[in-house]
Amino acid sequence: MSPINRVRVTTMAAVLALMALMADWAGAQAPSPLPLPNPYHVDESFKLEMPPGMKSLGSVSSVKAGRDNNIYVFHRCVENSCTGHNDVPPVLVYTPEGKFVRSLGAGLIVWPHGIDVRPDLSMWLTDATAPNGIDKNNPGRGHQVLHVDKNGKVLLALGKPGVAESGQDTFNAPSDVVIARNGSIFVADGHGVGTNFRIVKFDKNGKYVKEWGTRGAGPGQFEAPHAIAMDSQGRVFVADRPNGRIQIFDQDGKFVTEWKQFGRPSGLAIDQNDVLYVTDTQSTKDRPGFQNGIYIGSAKDGKVTGFIPKVRPNSVWEGAGPDRTNMEGIGVTPNGNAIYGGDAGLLTVVKFVKNK
Repeated sequence: MSPINRVRVTTMAAVLALMALMADWAGAQAPSPLPLPNPYHVDESFKLEMPPGMKSLGSVSSVKAGRDNNIYVFHRCVENSCTGHNDVPPVLVYTPEGKFVRSLGAGLIVWPHGIDVRPDLSMWLTDATAPNGIDKNNPGRGHQVLHVDKNGKVLLALGKPGVAESGQDTFNAPSDVVIARNGSIFVADGHGVGTNFRIVKFDKNGKYVKEWGTRGAGPGQFEAPHAIAMDSQGRVFVADRPNGRIQIFDQDGKFVTEWKQFGRPSGLAIDQNDVLYVTDTQSTKDRPGFQNGIYIGSAKDGKVTGFIPKVRPNSVWEGAGPDRTNMEGIGVTPNGNAIYGGDAGLLTVVKFVKNK
């Protein structure tokens, strides 16, 4: 065999091996860690007080606990969209007991999705404008990531309003955002088919640095980067929901590992002790042993140690009907003593308290 043909054969073998590895990687299913003990219980005394003029929340997309111990609720104004409801504030702030404190952001957001509350109580908000016609009446709005102060004043806007693209200064349905200790901004850009499939990094001033990700099921690929979080090491955790996994990267986008034992993740939270909390509200068909609820484990080694079952007998995906849960958002106090679940089905926030 000539040297040239030998190189060709070797190269082809390497390509085939890589394709096989990618197929194995994409198809591998982690066994369910359930059953596991439930270390929390529902705080039945926690009830959200509605702001003046509001009878109920819209779909709750995200919830976070602030350094002031208050709870920051990001909801979709009326049912599933803020379209046509510019007088309804999408951000509501509550005490840990559910007493209304203040509201902000009316008219800023079309389709609220992710929120990150900073130590100075400013907030980063993502306007995902999902690709289903929700924003058709709002040309020139959406597809942005906004940094606002505690009163809702815009401090920095990333992305071009109403422009759904994949450039260095545009997004297409950004789902979530997290800020590193040095101020670097990481945006999970994409909410599924027809949008983007990437993580975009900016410096603290909003200057584009880099991005990574394409559509797929291999390492560093996404079907929908639905949520993003960061542990004490500064590693970037991404909820790649349709692929049923969490992917972990360093801040330069280098793939570290993936975890499939936390269910099909919609929301992520990591407390000060590197305990990882993951909401799973997606279909459990073809996922033997997995259930909808909140998986609790270690952000250090991926071991799952606890599980909070869903708060209603049925989830939204199981069919039409009242009183069905769809708990996607999750916020956790720094010490992990309380968890706040944002329920897009029940249009409320559920508080879980650690068992004594």
